[in-house]
Amino acid sequence: MRRAVCPGSFDPVTNGHLDIIGRASRLFDEVIVGVLVNQSKSGLFTVEERIDMLREVTSSYGNVRVESFRGLLVDFCRAQQASVLIKGLRAVSDFDYELQMAQMNIGLAGVETLFMPTNPLYSFLSSSLVKDVAKWGGDISAHVPDVVREALQTRLTPRP
Repeated sequence: MRRAVCPGSFDPVTNGHLDIIGRASRLFDEVIVGVLVNQSKSGLFTVEERIDMLREVTSSYGNVRVESFRGLLVDFCRAQQASVLIKGLRAVSDFDYELQMAQMNIGLAGVETLFMPTNPLYSFLSSSLVKDVAKWGGDISAHVPDVVREALQTRLTPRP
């Protein structure tokens, strides 16, 4: 079975993430979306909330599952019996860092990295940017699934 991991923090998941996940699902028998548990960073959404949103928005893909992990990504890949990582690249600046990580991952555990160029529609898109726009009341409906837009509005709307 050809199995790949698509890792990230997904705080929150965007249409750019979903584009990469969907394209990967056509190339591999199974795609595991790995949600990083980073205890040194507090996200807007809990890991459980991110997992729930990801499971909802990827439910149409029969070969995608969502799991959380902490520690080394290559250890998660080993535990999932996945030998390939899928990484989306938005710009050349992403490549410099991701190349170093890819070389480390192959050296540590023989895990290959497949870089997918982002669909030009999403080349500027990041979770941070989406959160910023949503915080100030901007329209993010073209950039995230409805469930994420609603969760952002609920989370970021000031309460009296």
